[in-house]
Amino acid sequence: MNQYDEFKYTVISETEEGKTRQLYWNIAFGLQDVDNIKPSKYMIQLARENVEGKKSYDEVYKDINTYYHSHTDSHINKDEQEADIVSARIVQMLSSPTFRFDYNTLKMYHKYLFSDVDISISHKYVGQFRDYNITKKEPILEGDTVMYADYMMIEDTLKYDFNEEKNQNYTKMNREQIVKRLATFTSRIWQVHPFGEGNTRTTALFIQKYIMYLGLKDMNNELFKDYSKYFRNALVRANYTNITKGISETDEYLVKFFSNLLYQTDYSLDNDELYISKNR
Repeated sequence: MNQYDEFKYTVISETEEGKTRQLYWNIAFGLQDVDNIKPSKYMIQLARENVEGKKSYDEVYKDINTYYHSHTDSHINKDEQEADIVSARIVQMLSSPTFRFDYNTLKMYHKYLFSDVDISISHKYVGQFRDYNITKKEPILEGDTVMYADYMMIEDTLKYDFNEEKNQNYTKMNREQIVKRLATFTSRIWQVHPFGEGNTRTTALFIQKYIMYLGLKDMNNELFKDYSKYFRNALVRANYTNITKGISETDEYLVKFFSNLLYQTDYSLDNDELYISKNR
């Protein structure tokens, strides 16, 4: 067990405020698994001090920024730097009571999370919609890719999806309908893939804030800590069709995730099941 795992599973604060802080750090660290990166030991220690009430969030953020500004590029692990800075910013946004439901908030989250972070896209694209088309080889699709939205249609598609979502009346829905609708909305905005990188982390943050906004605050958002890869791969399967291989897009995996998230059901979230080679 590495230091990150020890932080995840050891209760290091008995206060409700401390438990909430630890949950937010766990979510933030867990979401970095989407891109196979891990926080540094120093970031984990700072997070622990925040959970224990020894440092405020602002002090943690200042310390981690000072740490990276004081090191030369040759001594910096770029993956750890990205995981550290983005995690700290996710915690800040999860802790904030503010939210506005529109696609510009999605852009703002992307800009906030990835500004001044050395990710694999040009900084001119941080917080901006891509102006090029993309593909990505997916292991669960045997190297095939999801068909993402054409860059010329990103803004119009998001406008449509957000306007349609605004017209939903969740007070008239039962539990199954709520789960289905949230899974559908999440799948649609993720499929647009408006940014060059960081789409899943940005989408996950936005959806958690949106669920809080809807008043569903009792969600088991620890799932984003332990099942972030399942979440992403479920989004992939919800947006992939290949008739030749006998594969149709399915939201069954995403529905299981959201059911466990919102209503603490106990569906098995086995990432291996999402590989199309196991479903033919």
